[in-house]
Amino acid sequence: MYGIIIVLGIIGLIILWVILAYNGLVTLKNQVENAWKQIDVQLKRRYDLIPNLVNTVKGAMAFERDTLSKVIEARAKAMGAGSIADKGVAENMLTEALGRLFMLVENYPDLKSNKNVLQLQEEITSTENRIGFARQFYNDIVAQFNTKQSVFPTMIIASTFAFKKAEYFQAGVAEREAPTVDLTLK
Repeated sequence: MYGIIIVLGIIGLIILWVILAYNGLVTLKNQVENAWKQIDVQLKRRYDLIPNLVNTVKGAMAFERDTLSKVIEARAKAMGAGSIADKGVAENMLTEALGRLFMLVENYPDLKSNKNVLQLQEEITSTENRIGFARQFYNDIVAQFNTKQSVFPTMIIASTFAFKKAEYFQAGVAEREAPTVDLTLK
């Protein structure tokens, strides 16, 4: 009699543990998806601000069309990137193109004093900071989710229910190097 109760108790504890482990993995998976959506929100804001900035500086920077074209091209690539790895590379290219544009704006006194340009620069800078924080939060949640899938005994539940590790949002090798900027106006 007591043996049956002990066996049923052990089985009950195992079932409870499986439910808790599964729910923990599902919770972390949902947090990863939510964190990615938060990055998307900030990227959308960035994408919306860039055409305004380009249009504002376009007239004053007539002979800097190459820089403006690179910003627009980088924006298009970033918007079209599919995987998280591709998105990371494209976003870093866009950040670099925007940085070059901001440096060039400094060479134009009319633009440096233009309130619209200053406001757009401030909004984009603020958005870049938000994107940085969102990336950090996303990667923190990914680390928790991936760790939970890798440790025993939760890894049994993760493999049984086919949980997949999440991908980090990271810079590629080229993006880790400091960019070379040439500000000579030829």
